[in-house]
Parts: sequence; C-alpha cells; structure tokens
Amino acid sequence: MSIEIGYRIVDVFSERPLAGNALCVVVDPCPDPVQPAIAREVNLSETTFPVVTGDDRYEMRIFTPADELPFAGHPSLGTAWVLGPNRWTQTTSGATIVVEADATGATMELPDPPVTAADQAAGAAAGALGLPGAEGAFLADSGGMHHLVVPTESPLDHLAPDLDAVAAVARSAGARSICALRRLDDATLHMRVFLPGIGVPEDPGTGSAAGPAALVARRRWGTDVDVTILQGAEMGRPCRIEVHAEEGALRVGGRVASSASGRFTL
Repeated sequence: MSIEIGYRIVDVFSERPLAGNALCVVVDPCPDPVQPAIAREVNLSETTFPVVTGDDRYEMRIFTPADELPFAGHPSLGTAWVLGPNRWTQTTSGATIVVEADATGATMELPDPPVTAADQAAGAAAGALGLPGAEGAFLADSGGMHHLVVPTESPLDHLAPDLDAVAAVARSAGARSICALRRLDDATLHMRVFLPGIGVPEDPGTGSAAGPAALVARRRWGTDVDVTILQGAEMGRPCRIEVHAEEGALRVGGRVASSASGRFTL
C-alpha cells in the first residue's frame, strides 16, 4: 500500500520564486528511515521534516543530500514561514531558537556563536578557495554548525575553488564549511560558502554562517551593526540576508517566496 507525503518548496532570502536558496519542507508525517532518501531525491542543499508539538513550537530534522545537520539557517527561516505567521520556538538536535515568521519572511534570534581566531588555517583556506590572500581566519560554532570564516580584500566573483582541498581544510579546522567574506561597504558584505564535505559544493544563502560572518566583519573592519550579506549571485540564486550583529541580540532574517508544492507517493 502506498502513502502520500506532502511537501512545499520555498526560496529563502528572496522576495521572488526561483531565486534565493531553495528549501524543501516536508509538511506531512514521514517515517524516519525515509527522510534521508527524500533529501537525496529532492537534491536541494537542505530538506526539513518539522513536527509541530504545540501552538507555537515544533521540532525538526534537517538533511542535505549526504548528511543530517544539527542546525541550519535558511531551513529554519523557510520552515517557520511554511508553518505560518507566528513566533515559533524551533528545536533541532543542535539548538533551540525563536523564529518569528510573517507574511513576507522570517527572522531568527540566535545565541552569540563562539568565534575564535584560527589564523593557522588562513593560508590553506585561501589556497583551497583560489584567493590570493586572506586577512586571517575565524572558527565559529552556530548551533553545532562549525564555519571557517575567511575575511579577504580580494573580490569573490570569480573564485575557482578546489573542492577536495576545501573539504580537507574545513575538516582539519573542525568545520563543515569555508566562508569567504569581503566588505563592500560598512553596511554590505559579500559572502560565498562552500560545504563539499557534506554534499553541498556551494550554498546560495547560508543563514547559520551569516551571523558569525557579520560579527567577524565588525571585529575585523568595524562594519555597521545592521548589515546586508549578498550571496549566491554567482550560482544564479541571488540572496539578501539581513543581519543585526549585536552581541547578545544577534538576529538573521530575510524574505521567503513560495515556488512549488506537491506530494511524494511512496
């Protein structure tokens, strides 16, 4: 006997469909063993499986095509938006956070991520990304997602990363991703994020990295408390991530657009 499981596809960090970072939200109950297979079938950077546990709370699992994640940013924002306007408390294996969703998008409140200097990894990270140089490196933990943030003065538009080397450098630094970060002006940053070790060669919009990156930018360049991070244009998926980078009051958000819905028949 077959079962049908509903899903929605939304584009996070964009006000229009077919831009931003696409996310599949499975809205019906789904057996645990089937969840990784659905994520592989969808083959987006992340697929989520939320279970509403109260009027304003839910639990969630997050899968890439190759791995399960303890936390991720754009899946948190997109899932809360799909569940409807509310001030949601979301629990994943890596973090419990508050996500506020309205008709146009969502914003999540994040605990301050531990950010530590990792300058010993800067040269190898720059080499793996194809950068001529880096202004140090910083390791940040965002809900169990560890990012190696590499600030640079070099343009990021035409990077030619060696993805095997990126995965190796990230792994040796204790990170899942390497994030190249450039200041455009005091209110605007350009970021590119590579996660080949978990099956995502490049991510169009990375909410879990955006908060730490904005804090690194304030520390390194003295950028504004409120910044816009631009990401994903090189992939044809432009994202605008809005960050309030105040310690003790870190917030990350953006617009969300609906692009598709359907049902798996299993």
